[in-house]
Amino acid sequence: MQRYYGTMNENERPLTYAGYLRLNELLALQSPRSEEHDELLFIVIHQTYELWFKQIIHEIRGTASALQDGEPWRAAHRLGRIRHILKIAVAQVDVLETLTPLEFSSFRDRLATSSGFESAQFRELEALLGVRNARLADLLPEADARARVQAAQRQPALWDSLLAWLADLGHPIPPRVLQRDVAEPYQGDEQVQEILLRLYRAGGEPATVCEMLLDIDEGIQEWRYRHVKMVERTIGRKSGTGGSTGVEYLAASLHRPVFPDLWAIRSGM
Repeated sequence: MQRYYGTMNENERPLTYAGYLRLNELLALQSPRSEEHDELLFIVIHQTYELWFKQIIHEIRGTASALQDGEPWRAAHRLGRIRHILKIAVAQVDVLETLTPLEFSSFRDRLATSSGFESAQFRELEALLGVRNARLADLLPEADARARVQAAQRQPALWDSLLAWLADLGHPIPPRVLQRDVAEPYQGDEQVQEILLRLYRAGGEPATVCEMLLDIDEGIQEWRYRHVKMVERTIGRKSGTGGSTGVEYLAASLHRPVFPDLWAIRSGM
């Protein structure tokens, strides 16, 4: 990384790598609650996930903005970035799986009731993609986190941005879909699916963007699957630390597509 000095007065120091990234603060944020060697790995992995979730949220919002601005090439670029981040998120499970059940159990009780189930950023990420489940937001322990996720669940999702863009291009998206209550779950629409099939057959940017959205949906499902198997491998069928049903709860979240229309049209191609 090159140093950027910019305009400085005589009392200022040059910006350094560590200063720009605030490494002193970042590397002080790992605070194991036990003396167990393996707890640091657990903390680093999960903090890394939260950083990636933050970036994905940023890219989802950027994708929606690009579609609203009529810039599908920019939207596709940002979707491609999300896809690569999700691949890294899946690969990180390999590292976490080096933590054996006995190693995890040596400090698990120090987690008390905290749980990945409480990741507000992942809930916000889901909401921005289109997942609507008020119960998940209500269960978040921090009031500001609940408010942020609830706000995201009331806003148009990325799928709504896509449909609005297609309507702007002149495609006959049904008014009942464009004007629906976006706070309610979207179950798919047969007329939308017919339009999507025509777009795929015609090719071009709309088909490309749709296929990249499917990449994101598949990436989320792949991460969920790896997460389920990692939890089952580490704690078996025990309850989660946050009081969830552990593997049973996670397994129930599998195979719930974010963009149902894109999956529904596969058999019609």
